[in-house]
Amino acid sequence: MPRDGQPLDDTPIILPDLLSLTGAAIAPLEALLDTAKSRVAEMVVVEGRVSGDAVEANQTAAHGLAWLATYVEALRQMQGWATRLEGEGKFGEVEQLIQQIAFGEYLWQVYGGIPMSQTEILRPQDIGLSQEDQRALMVPEFMTLTQMGNTQAARMRLVELMQERAAEITVGATGLDDELEMIREQFRRYSVDKVEPHAHEWHLKDELIPMEVIAELAEMGVFGLTIPEEFGGFGLSKASMCVVSEELSRGYIGVGSLGTRSEIAAELILAGGTDEQKAKWLPGLASGEILPTAVFTEPNTGSDLGSLRTRAVRDDNGDWVINGNKTWITHAARTHVMTVLARTIPDTTDYKGLSMFLAEKTPGTDEAPWQDPGISGGEIEVLGYRGMKEYTVNFDDFKVKGENLLGGEEGKGFKQLMETFESARIQTAARAIGVAQSALDEGMRYAQDRKQFGKPLIEFPRVAGKLAMMAVEIMVARQLTYFSAWEKDNGRRCDVEAGMAKLLGARVAWAAADNGLQIHGGNGFALEYKISRILCDARILNIFEGAAEIQAQVIARRILG
Repeated sequence: MPRDGQPLDDTPIILPDLLSLTGAAIAPLEALLDTAKSRVAEMVVVEGRVSGDAVEANQTAAHGLAWLATYVEALRQMQGWATRLEGEGKFGEVEQLIQQIAFGEYLWQVYGGIPMSQTEILRPQDIGLSQEDQRALMVPEFMTLTQMGNTQAARMRLVELMQERAAEITVGATGLDDELEMIREQFRRYSVDKVEPHAHEWHLKDELIPMEVIAELAEMGVFGLTIPEEFGGFGLSKASMCVVSEELSRGYIGVGSLGTRSEIAAELILAGGTDEQKAKWLPGLASGEILPTAVFTEPNTGSDLGSLRTRAVRDDNGDWVINGNKTWITHAARTHVMTVLARTIPDTTDYKGLSMFLAEKTPGTDEAPWQDPGISGGEIEVLGYRGMKEYTVNFDDFKVKGENLLGGEEGKGFKQLMETFESARIQTAARAIGVAQSALDEGMRYAQDRKQFGKPLIEFPRVAGKLAMMAVEIMVARQLTYFSAWEKDNGRRCDVEAGMAKLLGARVAWAAADNGLQIHGGNGFALEYKISRILCDARILNIFEGAAEIQAQVIARRILG
């Protein structure tokens, strides 16, 4: 049977013994990853340690290894998802098709080339794998899935079922428990009623999200979702944060990202703050009465936080005076506190001289963002990710109380920030899933309504194929994200898993938005159509909270180290 042809009379769309097939494909994948690790290690390990210079010199191989490891983990989690659903009697036709297509496509990509970006296709030889190494994949199950898993017939059938079950919130069961699905339903309803009708106008007018929306989200507990109950929060899991972020970002990424600031600030204070700082700040963050913003990035540093130049000097009263310039500061105007990373230890040029501050400020307005002496800045006009606005921030003898040095100790700022990266990246992966789902929503709606050559677009195989792959990849990214959240909730280090979820999720969101716009044709290029906004919003996901290249670098170094 041709890979994209209709099945022969005796060839089922869904392969028999599917879970046995997909399960049997995992072991050879893991073996190939082990071989790839050893090949890349030969390139980058010097005298028993991973060499930064060698990693840079062999960057394609190192980053390619990270992508291969991400694919292996993603398929491992898909197998876990499918097995759990099977045990619960929930592994229906939709879920089987998603599982089969996911394995069929991703296994082929492992064998032939993984897209790291639009023009960077990782070939096996790029990470030192030979044809002989790849033959280890050629078990019957692998070959069956690659030849017969992701067929046109399977994709068309999945889209047919997606239309029949349009009332369901997600395409396929997510595998989460009933409580989390109730949370999803609540926030989906809110998004549909209060966010989606206005999001495009907010975007086109580049308006701040109304304070009424922020107040409603505060009342729903968004800002205190994972803050412990003793500090006024709900003490819920990171998985709940994922669900809320997904559904709010599905409505508008700006709304879905409001909680990110509180999440990061609360993590900083919980992990590194004094008892007094926790008592002072956490209840207000949880209630939404205190809105925070993160002030880390500088104009010439980007991801190289260790080279920050903004300085803080203690004055005669024991308070701090900050001087320097920051950029890409989200929601800076209306916030009450800034988590500011600055250099406090003289004669240092790396991360060891950095300290973190909880710098209080007076909330401003769109017209007058800066209310306090010693602080100024300007808005950065952006393509997408609007609603909170981006700013440059300049500190000129800006005063911060001595008690607001996080943890009361200098030189710990970078370490304190690192402790938030896992949660921030898990949350960003969840936002990416929401944006991707939004693209699927718009693509489906348009493909059903728009008629060409006498029939709806959705009846054309390549249009349906785009929609099917969106649904499949959203589920793959979702399961990887939930797994990283599960690891975090269970107290296990998950920087690699969180990085993988963010790496894959961002690519999935961009692909979904791009394909959603392609389905719209010329209309997708018109600002009046929502998909134009979704495309702009999706693009940032591969950049903030760790650009894709940085993410791959971090993953590679960790799995090799």
